[in-house]
Amino acid sequence: MTMTVAIVGRPNVGKSTLFNRLVGKRLALVDDRPGVTRDRREGDARLGHLEFRVIDTAGLEEAKAESLEGRMRAQTEAAIDDADVLLFLIDARAGLTPTDRAFAELARRSGKHTILVANKSEGRDAVAGALDAYSLGLGDPVELSAEHGEGMGELVRALMPCFPDDADEEEEPEAEEGNRRIRVAVLGRPNAGKSTLINALLGEDRLLTGPEAGITRDSIAVDVERAGVRLKLFDTAGMRKRARVEDKLEKLSVADGLRAARFAEVVVVMMDATHPFEEQDLRIADLVVREGRALVLAISKSDLVKDQAGIAKKMREEADHWLPQARGMPAVMVSGLTGEGLDRLVRAISEAHEVWNRRVATNPLNRWLIETTTDHPPPAVSGRRIKLRYITQPKSRPPSFVLFCSRADALPESYIRYLVNGLRATFDLPGVPIRLTLREKDNPYADKD
Repeated sequence: MTMTVAIVGRPNVGKSTLFNRLVGKRLALVDDRPGVTRDRREGDARLGHLEFRVIDTAGLEEAKAESLEGRMRAQTEAAIDDADVLLFLIDARAGLTPTDRAFAELARRSGKHTILVANKSEGRDAVAGALDAYSLGLGDPVELSAEHGEGMGELVRALMPCFPDDADEEEEPEAEEGNRRIRVAVLGRPNAGKSTLINALLGEDRLLTGPEAGITRDSIAVDVERAGVRLKLFDTAGMRKRARVEDKLEKLSVADGLRAARFAEVVVVMMDATHPFEEQDLRIADLVVREGRALVLAISKSDLVKDQAGIAKKMREEADHWLPQARGMPAVMVSGLTGEGLDRLVRAISEAHEVWNRRVATNPLNRWLIETTTDHPPPAVSGRRIKLRYITQPKSRPPSFVLFCSRADALPESYIRYLVNGLRATFDLPGVPIRLTLREKDNPYADKD
């Protein structure tokens, strides 16, 4: 029996975009204006190994039954009755509206299995909006971007329990996920040894190398498997200081490298062991952190400094000193010429990827918050104490937390850094950016005299 999945939600939350993505065709008209979809539209969808019938519906609106909007609503309610599963979409960037809440209640009353989907979840602006979804009481939201195709793997996992007849096939997505290559961009200054390192990992001269700086122009992708870890490595053009980049081709090459970093999950920043932690190295590493990628430092040409006692320990300490925003990141001594440290680098990439994907349950987070604020409460500002009430992690990749508090704008940056460092140490989150968003809870007495 074919499962039927209906996509429901208020106007302009991206239902038709998701429908088109699921059926693999632009069947539904999509526009920024709300209310484009009027009739139910059905199609055969495939997501991972799951196959089902999907229904695109008109945006749910409060309206009189005889009006056009009322008839559109009736069509949507008929689709809900016909469906086995509901995908209830909200706009993560816009946050919840009263209409979302009204129709979340309608979905609950239908008795149908409902999966809450926070669409348009790309970018930092969506974190707080996705968190609002928890208050609907429909479980954890699946965060995705229907337009960009991000988060579809999470949607597969959310839908899988609704397909009991496919129990034998349910292992496939997990196997695919486990076997999927980790996307790794290799960034650094010109002539840092990026192409030489990738050739060493491949065991062949796949990429052109030489003593001249700037040989690599395009971002080249190669598949590597080493120490049981499967990687898709992107070699990129060396990045000089912006003031020195005048040639148009070099500008395009650098832009291509930045694009590779944005699509990567882990970024390896290569530094020359003979001149490490120069200003441009730190700029590149900071860019990686601001993009929200996991960071691994590869200290290349280690064969040139192997006679220096304690060099590995010194590099480790220097890394935390110069890059406190990603404290604890792996710093691996490697040599593309001798092959030293290659297995260690691959293991570091795998571990950084695991940390980047890590989720922390709400209960231990709030136990940590109580202990932390008891030991070191937030300072009083203008004679008034700031209250930290509740913390949760709405998303990973990178680990992102939202802290509900009073007077969010008054909490000092130094105390926010204290909280981030506490999260990193307590929940073992080395080497990845940690996003901490402050939100104020609504004050029910704010508008009363």
